[in-house]
Amino acid sequence: MDLRFQRRLAAEVLDCGMNRVWFDPDALEEIAAAATKEDIRELIERGLIKRKPVKGVCRVRINKRKAQKRKGRRRGHGRRKGKATARMPRKRAWIIRIRALRRRLKFLKEKGVLDSRTYRMLYRKAKGGEFRSVSHLNAYLKSIGVLR
Repeated sequence: MDLRFQRRLAAEVLDCGMNRVWFDPDALEEIAAAATKEDIRELIERGLIKRKPVKGVCRVRINKRKAQKRKGRRRGHGRRKGKATARMPRKRAWIIRIRALRRRLKFLKEKGVLDSRTYRMLYRKAKGGEFRSVSHLNAYLKSIGVLR
C-alpha cells in the first residue's frame, strides 16, 4: 500500500518531516482513504496519525572523554604534537619554578631556619638556575646541614 501522499500531507499538518510521521498499523486502510488535509486532521485527532519525538544525540561518550581529560588522562606520547617547549614554553616553566623556589626560601627565612646571609646566597643560586625544583633545593639544604 502506497501511503506517501498521506504521509506528506500529515507531515505538513503536523509541521515535521515525513520520517517523523507515525501511522497506526491497524488503521492503514482508513489512512489510505484520506485524500485531503481535513481528513488527515481528523485522523490525527483520533490518534491514528502521530508525530514521533525528535531523536536526540547521546553525549555519553563525549562526556566520558571530557571527564578523562579533566583528570589529566590522554596526555601520553601519542597525543602530543610539538616539542615540550612548545607545550610549556621555557620562560613559563622558569617562572613557575623560580616562584616556587623563592616561596620556599621565604618560608624557611620567616621560620628562622635560614639567616639572611644564607638566604641571600641561596636566593642567588636559585636565580642562577642551580636548583631544578623545590625538592632539589631541599636536598641541597640537607647536604649542607641546614635542614634535617
